[in-house]
Amino acid sequence: MTTTRDTSAIAEQTASADDPGTAASRSTDAPRTVERGGSPSNPAAVHGIVGGSLALRRVVRLVESVAPTDAAVLIRGETGTGKELIAGLIHALSARRGRPFVNDLPLDLQPKLLRVLEEQEFERVGSAHTIRSDVRVIAATNRPLEELVEAGEFRADLYYRLNVFPIDLPPLRERPEDIPLLVRHFVAHHARSLGRRIESIPPDVMERLVRHPWPGNVRELQHAIHRAVILSRGAGLQLPPLDAGVRIARAPAPPAETFDDAAREHILEVLRDTNGVVAGPRGAAARLGLKRTTLMSKMEKLGIGPGHVTTARAQRSVAQSAPSIAL
Repeated sequence: MTTTRDTSAIAEQTASADDPGTAASRSTDAPRTVERGGSPSNPAAVHGIVGGSLALRRVVRLVESVAPTDAAVLIRGETGTGKELIAGLIHALSARRGRPFVNDLPLDLQPKLLRVLEEQEFERVGSAHTIRSDVRVIAATNRPLEELVEAGEFRADLYYRLNVFPIDLPPLRERPEDIPLLVRHFVAHHARSLGRRIESIPPDVMERLVRHPWPGNVRELQHAIHRAVILSRGAGLQLPPLDAGVRIARAPAPPAETFDDAAREHILEVLRDTNGVVAGPRGAAARLGLKRTTLMSKMEKLGIGPGHVTTARAQRSVAQSAPSIAL
């Protein structure tokens, strides 16, 4: 899910009656290399999904099976595994392919999304007129939703609405046989866009690329190849150091010892995110999917008072003003 949030939802509007569906193409176990610019009869190629590994072919088969239906799809995978590409492929193979494809739904709209899914209706902001809706939701996340549900950060009813047909994307380290294909694909793409001529990839360079763990997955690999093409002099690809990335993040909180400790830490974390606001559409109660009175009762039980809310607000302000580096 591609987004500025850890979890996003992608909704497809209904297709008209004269917009026939596209039957999913029959897949086989034969290795398939799909690259941008490939055969138009292969939708995966058009969407830039590159690879021939068994793990990737299994994902494509699942996409081909679910795309013609209206079932909700939950795409799960680490950052940089290509969740947006898979979502786009599902849309392209669906009967709604000629209709709008809406991306990036913020987490604070969870209750409203649930109502749309359950009641298939909504009202525009400032209007009392109810509009009937017919949407298909494709959600993508790099976070463990099951754990978030248990912690009270993600609504359980919404989770079960979304988790009708899960698709798990493998990290790049679990399909290393795809790395040479991806490398050649990205080298050709960036060399063409930069007006460079890269005619060869030395064996030692390819070996380094295959052996690298790629915690950022395909996106990290693409950026590394982009830098390499920019810095290469001559016809051979020259690879700069792969461990140049720097990331400074907030130190994780100490592990909770009991369930109440975990619940308390979680509520305080949400209060930091909402700048200490409890009520309202963007307050902590709405984020947690709770009534304001229910949250206040939980806070009282867990010993979270006004002083803690003030502290959470101050910590949030400090965190927002602190510099960060992400390369």
